[in-house]
Amino acid sequence: SSAASDVYKRQGINAEYMGYQQIRRWMFKKETVIDAKGHILGRLCSYVAKQLLNGHRIVVVRCEKLIISGTLTRNKIKFREYRHRAILTNPTHSHRHFRSPARIFVKTIKGMIGRKLKRGEHALSRLKAFEGVPHPYDTRKRMIVTDALRLTRMKQFRPFVVLNDLCKRVGWTHEGEVERLEAKRVQRGKIFYESKKAADKLKLQKEKLQASASIKEINNKLAAFGY
Repeated sequence: SSAASDVYKRQGINAEYMGYQQIRRWMFKKETVIDAKGHILGRLCSYVAKQLLNGHRIVVVRCEKLIISGTLTRNKIKFREYRHRAILTNPTHSHRHFRSPARIFVKTIKGMIGRKLKRGEHALSRLKAFEGVPHPYDTRKRMIVTDALRLTRMKQFRPFVVLNDLCKRVGWTHEGEVERLEAKRVQRGKIFYESKKAADKLKLQKEKLQASASIKEINNKLAAFGY
């Protein structure tokens, strides 16, 4: 506004720069919810990392449904080698071997954004990842990334493994809990959809009745002229 620009001028501050900072502060307040089911882990991580560095806020749900190329046996061997990485002198300073799908997803992104820099640290703070679809994201519109889907990026005969199947074989123990909560969420969604469909049907019938009542007089006049 003009009043704010006058204050900035008296203080020797560039009004255009301050306006840009305010826009930059508020333009990415909205969160984007991505459904990770059917996406390739590495390709989705590269897309999400780029959006985080650009200032977007990303929420990734259903991380247990991510896909890794290669057979289950091959990925188990790779994960076993990864788990054996440690420091002999002080193992507490070594790698953090996460087993949950959401933590594996976040750690994959960590290596893509330069997390030791301030820019990467702030970018990582704008990311949230979950197994399943917790509240309040179960009522939010979820997006997909077409360029990261297995159907568009892998040939149909290539082997792959779902991250859920790999994690439960290397120590993740919450698969049953996630499946139970997901079943409850699907049931709630089904009830909501049925009630919404019934409400829309009643609304359409009401609109038809109102329309027929409003044109009844016009129809009588047209009938007098033989129409």
